[in-house]
Amino acid sequence: MTAPDTKANERVRLVVLFGGRSAEHDVSCVSARHVLAAVDPAKYAIEAVGITRDGTWMLANDVQASLEAGTGTVPDHLTASGPTVDPLKALAADDVRPTVVLPILHGPMGEDGTMQGFLELAGVPYVGAGVLASALCMDKVACKDHLASHGIPQGAYRSITVDEGTVRRSDGSVVPIDVEIDVCIEQLGLPLFVKPANMGSSVGVSRATDADAARHAIEFAASYDRQVIIEEAIVGREIEISVLGNEDPRASVAGEITPGADFYDYADKYEAGADLTIPADLTTAELAEMQKLAIAAYRACKVEGLARVDFFYEDGSRGPGTRGWLINEINTMPGFTPISMYPKMWRATGLDYPSLIDELVRLALARHERGKRHTRTDH
Repeated sequence: MTAPDTKANERVRLVVLFGGRSAEHDVSCVSARHVLAAVDPAKYAIEAVGITRDGTWMLANDVQASLEAGTGTVPDHLTASGPTVDPLKALAADDVRPTVVLPILHGPMGEDGTMQGFLELAGVPYVGAGVLASALCMDKVACKDHLASHGIPQGAYRSITVDEGTVRRSDGSVVPIDVEIDVCIEQLGLPLFVKPANMGSSVGVSRATDADAARHAIEFAASYDRQVIIEEAIVGREIEISVLGNEDPRASVAGEITPGADFYDYADKYEAGADLTIPADLTTAELAEMQKLAIAAYRACKVEGLARVDFFYEDGSRGPGTRGWLINEINTMPGFTPISMYPKMWRATGLDYPSLIDELVRLALARHERGKRHTRTDH
């Protein structure tokens, strides 16, 4: 990997956005802290900008001070605090140095295409997927529907919208919640997994073992998003893989998760509750098939930059199912904490954390330059 192509005495101005207006605010703060600690100050002029839960943009001066002091230390816990700043001024391109925005934002209002659209309007290069891919992959229902149209294998699911106790199915019909639950149990079996359609980090997710638990799970998920997805419980190995690239993406080695709870929940992901095995115990053929499917899904959803693709593997070792690889989710801005799978899988593949950041910045600049070649407005 090579660092961004800049003049010998020129550093890329790297604006790191963190925090944000979602239930994943704290995860973003942790991820950004470790990104900032890994960035090489000889290559980058770093600016940290925090976004509060109510959407206020603030310069993270405490982070700036520690970085500029050259001590190599970053506060253990980032907070979106400091002097307020106008978002467009914070993102404005530097007249001397190339500017790249690294939006370490998870969940709605950050990872779902909203921030990406703002960055497009601001005209600055940014790391990660564009507007369409970000929105599509954030919406679990839309993403599953889209992947199904491309023949990507996945588990069975149903989707509903919930408003003040009213349940509306995807065909537009309105039914009592108990009727929908009965159909879900009949079609998908028990237990069921119930999730907000637009949320990550297992926020709002429940495992329901009976009809009453399913009702509570739907109400809980609907407190985060009016659209709810209900999925079959797949008895298989949970294996993830990292993908990196624009037009020519490549996949890392895989990592296997053994949850410490009933499923891979928030605590497992961010409090080291799960056992992680990297690389996963797969044959050469099994890994090759997983990499092929991950890249196919990445391309189908028009993702660029990076993504972590999560699978279940039904190989008969955990139960009777033998359907093989079943895609679960595509995460276009995966966690970057010390125990996060995305950077750990690339490290095991031979790409360390600082080099990974270099590559993400390079990809952002390359995509931005490519985009400028296709901006004709006359006719």
